[in-house]
Amino acid sequence: MKHLANYFLYSISFCVIFFGCKTIKKNDSASMGNNVSVNISSEILNANYLGNGVEWDPYDEAEAWGTPLSDADWEKLFKRVNFMKMPYVRCMINSPYKYYNKSTGKYDKTRNLSSLSKLLRYCTENNITVIYGEYNPPDWSMNEDDKWVEMSVDYLNYLVNDLGFSCIKYFVIFNEPDGYWASTNGNYEIWKKMAFKFTEKMKTYPGLFEKVKLAAPDVVMDYKNNASLYDAPGWVSQSAKDMDNLIGIYDVHAYPGQAQLRNGEFPAELLKYKKCIPSNKRIVLGEAGYKYWRAPDAKLMEEYNKRAKTHPYTKGTDANMFVYDFFYGLDMPLLCMEVMNNGFSGVAAWMLDDAMHSNGDSGVPKDIKLWGMWNILGEELFKMPEEENIRPWYYTWSLMCRYFPQGCNLLKFNTLEDKNIRFSVAEFNGKITFAAVNFGDTDKKINLKLPRSVKNGKMYIYEENNRPVDKDNLPIPVKTGINIKKDFSFELKAQSFALITNLD
Repeated sequence: MKHLANYFLYSISFCVIFFGCKTIKKNDSASMGNNVSVNISSEILNANYLGNGVEWDPYDEAEAWGTPLSDADWEKLFKRVNFMKMPYVRCMINSPYKYYNKSTGKYDKTRNLSSLSKLLRYCTENNITVIYGEYNPPDWSMNEDDKWVEMSVDYLNYLVNDLGFSCIKYFVIFNEPDGYWASTNGNYEIWKKMAFKFTEKMKTYPGLFEKVKLAAPDVVMDYKNNASLYDAPGWVSQSAKDMDNLIGIYDVHAYPGQAQLRNGEFPAELLKYKKCIPSNKRIVLGEAGYKYWRAPDAKLMEEYNKRAKTHPYTKGTDANMFVYDFFYGLDMPLLCMEVMNNGFSGVAAWMLDDAMHSNGDSGVPKDIKLWGMWNILGEELFKMPEEENIRPWYYTWSLMCRYFPQGCNLLKFNTLEDKNIRFSVAEFNGKITFAAVNFGDTDKKINLKLPRSVKNGKMYIYEENNRPVDKDNLPIPVKTGINIKKDFSFELKAQSFALITNLD
């Protein structure tokens, strides 16, 4: 696989307008030459943040492939996610690989439980909030069937109450029900009817509905199914009107383009959805990544298609061919910063591991969903051990998970005049995290003014040829023992990311 490093970053010009934050004072920002002043307020921009994480599904197909994860695979996985300290995970199952045997039509809640049990036990023991759910009913003909409701809710109760996986706080009943690829095919009324059926059934199990609420409606931003009455904002708005009392957290999916993020358009999209929900409720991106079908990303799409044709285990129909590239490790924290700065409460990156899904969940690993930070079955199944290596974007995403913990408050800051710089800052228990990305072509000196002092801080950097790691290829800081009274200056190089924190 040939990686193009920064070619695409330099071959596409961007017109960037930054409006992803609230202004403290209109003229409080200075960007003179290569100097950028960043003034942080103690005023809260976004309170009680849920956290950043990943889609981590329980390797439903691995056994069908004849390659269940080994103890060594799990050990490697846990070492990597331990560093991430993810506050939030989205975990979805395909019931025919779990509790429902399609050949017999029988329900068995203990069937193929091992991988899901390991994953949920880990999340429970590490206080990770899980949005759990099912992609579709066991058979699409069951999308209005009470039998599915009975099996699915009994299984949920088994996981939460019987097995004690208290990490599950929210429940998704259809993945992307607005899509033509879902068994609902965009039929809001079917989805609504089933949402009421599921919640009524949940209430028949002691304590279940008190512990688990719906995550909804799980629809796709920037998409409209012609068979649906509503576009994606319409789904969110209508669900808020029809069943807000059943919804614990609102949830949409986003796959914007690179240019859309870098030219500053994405915050306006986020705010459309934020306005659709009650002010006392939170909304997250249940899935998020990049897709390149929009016209401004045409050069990226051209290269994407070239790579998809030659890749040995994906046709690229549901993949991101740039997860191997350095620049994806700039784009993902950029997306995360826009989420945090514009009122959303969390984002789960799609996805942790290539080994979780084949395209269409067919059980045939000839065309997998290549989106991950690695492929944990690279050696066993694909005869490509190098695919098990950590990919570049893990570096920055792990830091955005670890150092923006659940319950942190995002702080307000001045409006930046430099179009190629984005950042977020959070306070948690009196400690500070500041993260910045420079996707421009010029090195910048950041003059940072914080609302309080920082003691014993550390600094991480992500540059093409400078991103320090330990023996396990996990990020390590370039500086430690940083003490900041209130002012701090540092160089943020072109095409780089930096994070300063005094959190553990």
